[in-house]
Amino acid sequence: MAITNSDLPIPHQSLLSIFLRFLKFGFLAWGGPFAQIAMIRRELVDEEKWITSERFNRVLAVYQALPGPEAHELCVYFGMIARGRIGAFLGGLGFMLPGFTLMFALSWFYVSYGISSPLFQSIFIGMQPAVAALIVRAVHRIGGHALLENKWLWMIAIIAAVAQLLGVNFIITLIVSGLIFALANRKYLAVTLTILFLGYLAYVGFSSTQAVASSTIIESASKGDVSFLTLFWSALRSGLLTFGGAYTVIPFLQHDAVQVGGWMTNAQFLDGLALSGLLPAPLVIFSAFVGYIGGGALGAVIMTIGIFTPAFSFTMFGHDLLERLVDNKSAHTFLDGVTAGVVGLISATALVILSSTVTSLHAWIIFSASLMLLFRSNAKWTVAVVVLVAGLYGFLFL
Repeated sequence: MAITNSDLPIPHQSLLSIFLRFLKFGFLAWGGPFAQIAMIRRELVDEEKWITSERFNRVLAVYQALPGPEAHELCVYFGMIARGRIGAFLGGLGFMLPGFTLMFALSWFYVSYGISSPLFQSIFIGMQPAVAALIVRAVHRIGGHALLENKWLWMIAIIAAVAQLLGVNFIITLIVSGLIFALANRKYLAVTLTILFLGYLAYVGFSSTQAVASSTIIESASKGDVSFLTLFWSALRSGLLTFGGAYTVIPFLQHDAVQVGGWMTNAQFLDGLALSGLLPAPLVIFSAFVGYIGGGALGAVIMTIGIFTPAFSFTMFGHDLLERLVDNKSAHTFLDGVTAGVVGLISATALVILSSTVTSLHAWIIFSASLMLLFRSNAKWTVAVVVLVAGLYGFLFL
């Protein structure tokens, strides 16, 4: 039975047809979230009129305020209004399955052949500066939407970046970021909280000589066992904190897998990002690669389940409640502050990645050319082309 507030009748959908339709979307999900959302809107709203355009815009606004990949959450939403929770599950599963399957296969290939082969190493080394350029471009794009011209949001982003470089737990940083902006209309309280947090950062910076060192990326991963519970918790927490787009998951997974867990190196992390850029899938699918490095095939499955669980759950178990919550002004300002904090975390992560990756003339050439192309072109194939050409450059010259 269809579940919808739209005044338009939804065409009857069998469970199999729902799965196959969104599986098709998954195979065609090139070009990042904007291209994916446009594809879904064109077929289900403009052509088949499952819901009105006005309602689609409101639903999209809700998901943009929540953590998780918006395109995937829209698939869950459309499955929900067509056939309830089963339809929601099948819609989300169909959309993510092609990307997961390809990422799983590439992860296996990478572990089996890519690490030890000089040929593949040169390709991946060429891709890494291109991935650094992707992250810098993401910071600019997300920051442009999230910070606007609000001085409070800019200040929050800068403070969050400093906190990340000092090794402050990112959950503390994000909570404080949200509270500062939620209190911005009460300037005395906001200023007081900001001063207290700055004082805490000064304490961290001066009291521990290990704080800055702890933010340096580990280059030799520990070969110790990683528990599946650790992998699942890392992915679940990251999935709950991906405000502002899929790229915001980068600092959270890197913190757990590289800086703290040490089950992969920074170079391997960047390789996983590069591979995900070649696939028709939400970027968060690279979590399967992170899980594969940490726990093999089962680790990849567990990590993927963890990171996509919030994207399924918000709609399947609480969509109506969340719509009311996002309409609440206080909640909305808190989320805006959190998003600004995430921009700061990504910026700090980008700085660390640049310092460890763009260290040679060839790397600077790849990084600069990639960044220029990413800023000049919005074509859906741009990311894949940038990564592939960078890999070819590495194959030929490195």
